Amino acid sequence: MLKRIVLSLSVLAVVLGCSNAPFTPAEREIITLSDSLMNVLTMPLDSAVLRAKSIDFSEKELSSPLLKTLMDKMLYTVTDPSQDGVGIAGPQVGLNRRIILVQRFDKEGEPFECYLNVRIDSLSGEIVRGPEGCLSIPGKRGIVPRRSTAHISYVYPGESERRSERVDGFPAIIFQHETDHLEGRLYTDIADTVFVTQGL
Repeated sequence: MLKRIVLSLSVLAVVLGCSNAPFTPAEREIITLSDSLMNVLTMPLDSAVLRAKSIDFSEKELSSPLLKTLMDKMLYTVTDPSQDGVGIAGPQVGLNRRIILVQRFDKEGEPFECYLNVRIDSLSGEIVRGPEGCLSIPGKRGIVPRRSTAHISYVYPGESERRSERVDGFPAIIFQHETDHLEGRLYTDIADTVFVTQGL
């Protein structure tokens, strides 16, 4: 019950706040409440957070030690065997902030990288239909149409200037999936079909 109250306060703070608002008490609570493994929100119970639009971090927040704590905990969570994902977004851990972690299969070592205040500026290339799952929709997968190339802009951790990048292939699809979370969208909104995977 306490967790639901904290999440509700977080959503209210985002709705009433502005894009330059500091971390709210509810956000600080979410970031510091857990040890390393964060709670991953799921549909339909947590739809208020998962369906809300996310806001940017302010310049002050971008240099906050609390942001580093959040990034570390999100990385620990998405790579934990209980989740084993290839990406995670702020709303999935209860924060309607523009932060995503993406596994870069197109880079040596396939590292997870963090992207702040991230946006997809444009999409190009062919439409590819492929299977997608989501940590916030356990037990289901869908066949989802995505573009093969994403042109993204973001702030890299520890910096203040925006970067731009072209991403192709599977990582481009992950970026589309995760930035959809920041707009309150889920893959099920655009999937050609969704099917149950539990028990298969």
